Amino acid sequence: MQYRKLGNTDTDVSVICLGTMTWGEQNTQAEAFEQMDYALAEGVNFFDTAELYSIPPKAATYGHTEEIIGHWLRKTGNRDRIVLASKIAGPGADWVEHIRQGRTRFNREHLQAALDDSLRRLQTDCIDLYQLHWPERDTNRFGQRDFTPGGQEDFTPVAETLAVLDEFIRAGKIRYIGLSNETPWGIMRFLQVAEQQGLPRMVTVQNPYSLLNRTYETGAAEVSWREHCGLLAYSPLGFGVLSGKYLDGARPAGSRLALFPDYTRYSSPAAEEATAQYSALARAHDLDCAQMSLAFVNSRPFLTSTIIGATTMDQLRSNIASIDVNLSAGVLEGIQAIHAAHPDPSP
Repeated sequence: MQYRKLGNTDTDVSVICLGTMTWGEQNTQAEAFEQMDYALAEGVNFFDTAELYSIPPKAATYGHTEEIIGHWLRKTGNRDRIVLASKIAGPGADWVEHIRQGRTRFNREHLQAALDDSLRRLQTDCIDLYQLHWPERDTNRFGQRDFTPGGQEDFTPVAETLAVLDEFIRAGKIRYIGLSNETPWGIMRFLQVAEQQGLPRMVTVQNPYSLLNRTYETGAAEVSWREHCGLLAYSPLGFGVLSGKYLDGARPAGSRLALFPDYTRYSSPAAEEATAQYSALARAHDLDCAQMSLAFVNSRPFLTSTIIGATTMDQLRSNIASIDVNLSAGVLEGIQAIHAAHPDPSP
């Protein structure tokens, strides 16, 4: 395994991070325990979750993933061996109405309630990395390309949010803070206010990044590099699309897109065409397409960690093994050529 610093801290995290959002929906507790045991044995010391999980979000499974992790921590006593990350949900439409009536704010009341509930479910006194799952303000996220000014602008001031998080850090309830689904403006705003007012700095940004979505490279990647606020790349395989298993309309039984056909972010015709070309490139170089895709993400200089998610142990083993895959100049040139022809089909 390889390790990188978590932002500007002295904490080392594995370049492969274990994602958990399927636990409690597609995966049972027993399967989740097996994944955590294996990942830890392979040197993965970074686990990421959220109060929102399991996915897809619904009241019946809200918080289940954190509960599963909490049971594992209590059973194994491995809390000190992992860097544990979680998130407070932002506001939204009907798919989060079960979380504080869908009116989450990043103010004292909601941050306190969310954090205390996560700590209880996780059966721990401290979360190492506490993240804002998506902005409270209106902005383009979750595949929206265009920014439309206006709408709801009554969001909690950044200074207020950081001041509350600072109190949590001082109380020992969290160690570090991070952003998720953020824009370059949002990242820089949080960093600017922290510097001006002597408040904690964001150390990571958890955004989508894959061969099908490299929009992070425009603006945000430079911020990550220069400000030591590294990317935690989620959906590095585009919901598994970059494994190639969905090509030609295939929907393997039990797969995510078979179970949740409305998740179309990574399965547009343009994304399928790009995936077909990435798959052909991998075959031409005797590579597994999923491992090639992960190895590309792993190699980015602005990256802190790649969040993998697996529903089977075979997938997990292969994804973790991507850390040992080094891409040749020829493969990288091929990737760039495909990207130039099919730029970001799944933002």
